[in-house]
Amino acid sequence: MFKNIRYDLKSIKSRDPAARNSLEIFLLYSGFHALLWYRLSHWLYRHHLFFLARFISQTGRFWTGIEIHPGAQIGRGLLIDHGGGVVIGETAVVGDDCTIYQGVTLGGTGKETGKRHPTLGNHVMVGSGAKVLGPFKVGDNSKIASNAVVLSEIPPDSTAVGVPARVVRRNGQKVEAELDQIHIPDPVSQELCRLLVKIEKLEKKVAKLEGEQTEK
Repeated sequence: MFKNIRYDLKSIKSRDPAARNSLEIFLLYSGFHALLWYRLSHWLYRHHLFFLARFISQTGRFWTGIEIHPGAQIGRGLLIDHGGGVVIGETAVVGDDCTIYQGVTLGGTGKETGKRHPTLGNHVMVGSGAKVLGPFKVGDNSKIASNAVVLSEIPPDSTAVGVPARVVRRNGQKVEAELDQIHIPDPVSQELCRLLVKIEKLEKKVAKLEGEQTEK
């Protein structure tokens, strides 16, 4: 546990340009404080002291505004930047040297049992406000854009954006939209629909004119 804490300090210092020294991180960074509370609560959780583990984690949430379930598995060097509103669920797994910004949720959809929360590979970045929901994996070195809602697996070395999120870059290359060979529109049926609409309008006009002639 203490080795992980030392690694966390070094990793945050090397990746956060605003961090001046390790002492500043240790005393002032709420994201690092959340990790300290988590490391302790996770140790208790692994030793089946579940009530005490939850008590510690809820205390950490009160002081930091960051909720990490003690059952989550978090690797070394997690940088929670700013951190307010971050939620990490019980069966979530976070790899080494990941970066999570404020408002991120690693949660479930409410439909699964057992493994309910996502797995982040190593060196994953999740932008502010993003929601990653479900028991799938986000591959190593991938990036999730701010406010994206990720509901399915993301390959390694990818960038995902949108609601629901879609992969727009993979291995540094732009991903072209794939042609849907099943749901492509039928131009013949579309043209027939247009003709039917025009015929209905003409029939209404003819009926109106006939009515006017009858009245005269």
